[in-house]
Amino acid sequence: MICELSSSDFKDILRVVNEAAIAYKGIIPGDRWREPFMPESELREEIAAGVEFCGWKENGELVGVMGIQRVRDVTLIRHAYVLTNRQHGGIGVRLLQHLLTRARTPEVLVGTWEVALWAIRFYEKHGFQLTFREETNRLLKEYWRIPDRQVETSVVLKLRRHG
Repeated sequence: MICELSSSDFKDILRVVNEAAIAYKGIIPGDRWREPFMPESELREEIAAGVEFCGWKENGELVGVMGIQRVRDVTLIRHAYVLTNRQHGGIGVRLLQHLLTRARTPEVLVGTWEVALWAIRFYEKHGFQLTFREETNRLLKEYWRIPDRQVETSVVLKLRRHG
């Protein structure tokens, strides 16, 4: 079931992110990989910057997380992770659909690694469209706080909403 997550879920969010991020090991550029993939300090910074997390719990256990962040005139989908053994069961779809109902801007953006073809296909299947490199670079620099090297190795997908 979907639930809003709070500070009491911090350790569980971190556990899900870092376990699920193993999918990127050996795929993303080696200079972008680290263990843990997301240190506690980074998660605290993301939450302080306004990322709000929703989660999927089964039998009281958090098995998937996805964040939403309003940055000026756009909504960002952030940190979408489902435990490895629970992937491909629709949890990510349900979390994304839930967060899209919370988006209050005409544009919703998501960034991911350009080599994470499975993630790109997932978002395209749900109406997002890849932006061209020039726009990707502009969007990443305007709406995210990430190093230049991550900008070089990432893509942005955009969903234009009506209403």
